[in-house]
Amino acid sequence: MFKQADLAYDYAALEPTIDALTVETHYAKHHATYTNNLNSFAEKAGVADRDIEELLADLDSIADPALRTAIRNNGGGFYNHNLYFSTISPNGGGEAGGAIGEAITKTFGSFDAFKEQISALALGQFGSGWAWLETDASGALSISNTPNQDNPISLCTGKKPLVAIDVWEHAYYLKYKNLRADYIKALFDVIDWEIVDANYKKIIG
Repeated sequence: MFKQADLAYDYAALEPTIDALTVETHYAKHHATYTNNLNSFAEKAGVADRDIEELLADLDSIADPALRTAIRNNGGGFYNHNLYFSTISPNGGGEAGGAIGEAITKTFGSFDAFKEQISALALGQFGSGWAWLETDASGALSISNTPNQDNPISLCTGKKPLVAIDVWEHAYYLKYKNLRADYIKALFDVIDWEIVDANYKKIIG
């Protein structure tokens, strides 16, 4: 059974960056629905005992095309939101430090250049989707964007996500309305780089 990641802070803890109603609606309704749907479809497909990363990387193993699509969408929603909510916190903001900070500077030239490039990908994602900071097993960083609930794992890129910028309208519309760029800029005030750094170190060993 797939379990929605516990929220490590109160709904209001990310204010003023993200308002309490948005966090509650996003986490307790949207994320919960993806989780419940994934469990239902995974049970029907006989894959409920699989690791979510393994499952998303091997969607072609699901023979039924309707179940494959449902698990791609809801499994992606489950995984993406687990990452999103676990890498933002009231203690976030500032520049990345540690190993991830060094890797960002090495790859993009500076932290500000990284912010500018990933923000452009997030802003430029047409319709619903995500922008990602990702790494391969060697620690090489890259950025990308994906539509809907796809991610680097489900697209079999060989990369694992580190930072997820959710640009579905439910992530920001209650507070920022149609001003996606303002939301993206503000989101950096709550990205917790210590958590991202710890995740990065786990991936690269």
